[in-house]
Amino acid sequence: MQQKKTLVLGASDNPMRYSYLAINSLVRRGHPVVAIGLKETEVAGVKVLTTPAPFADVDTITLYLNPMRQEQYYDYILSLKPDRVIFNPGTENPELYKLLKQNNIEIEIACTLVMLSTSQF
Repeated sequence: MQQKKTLVLGASDNPMRYSYLAINSLVRRGHPVVAIGLKETEVAGVKVLTTPAPFADVDTITLYLNPMRQEQYYDYILSLKPDRVIFNPGTENPELYKLLKQNNIEIEIACTLVMLSTSQF
């Protein structure tokens, strides 16, 4: 299995949040993980930053932000030049789909947790 460096955008240290579960699942499967959230914390050994950082070689961005909160990250997402962006349930955003397609970035409307558990990640 190819390891894919993944940015979890909208990370939380709340064990009831899907972003928390996704970070843990990614780490368990050996994927390098970086994360940005509302508060500086740590999840599964991954430091969660509160501001965008110039991460290198990000293959996948998995979104856990509603469309209104995504807008402030559009330029940042594009600057990372990921291969794909996963829109988890509740994050669907046609405006961002269009921007990503214009920049040849694949979009997936899916659940990262399901993708990981079914070996489709």
